Amino acid sequence: MRGFLLRQFDKLVVRVLHHRQMESLYLRQHFKTRFNIDVGLYSFGCFDPWRIARNTRIGRYCSVSRTTYLINANHPTTTISSHPYFYDPSLGVIGKKWINPDPLVIEDDVWLGHYSIVTPGCTFIGRGSVIGAGSVVTHDVPPYSVVAGVPARIVRKRFADDVISKIEASRWWELDKQALAQLVKSDPDLALTPGG
Repeated sequence: MRGFLLRQFDKLVVRVLHHRQMESLYLRQHFKTRFNIDVGLYSFGCFDPWRIARNTRIGRYCSVSRTTYLINANHPTTTISSHPYFYDPSLGVIGKKWINPDPLVIEDDVWLGHYSIVTPGCTFIGRGSVIGAGSVVTHDVPPYSVVAGVPARIVRKRFADDVISKIEASRWWELDKQALAQLVKSDPDLALTPGG
């Protein structure tokens, strides 16, 4: 009964704070405490413990589609069955958890398109990357990469190396909303058309 009530409370928290998800510190703290899902400020679409795996760290300013799945473990294939009874101790068949998935780290300013899936083979998605709609990511993604396909492959870099260096030097993702607005006003070329 307690588990059911906690799940209902989690759903209520998400529903009530949905419109403030980019800036809600309470929502971030709730997900960090309850699910060990660490979401950076201004990121959105990642407050769903049924799509986002525990032990996931998502940076600031990330855009996560509501149809994206971040999966950090597979069902075991070495046990007599791949059924949850053989890996989930809360179901009362095994005594302790023995699958310890690697955490997934998604750096700042990553865009995960509709129906993209990140599988346990991927533990890192670099800053500024774009994951194309419908992609199945099976390996780590370098910063500023555009990946697409099944399995996802690097299609191109978002920017030339000199532009990436300029963006990295700006460290814009560390800015709050007000400072970001000032950056857009004072250096619109960097903010809006960094690649020319």
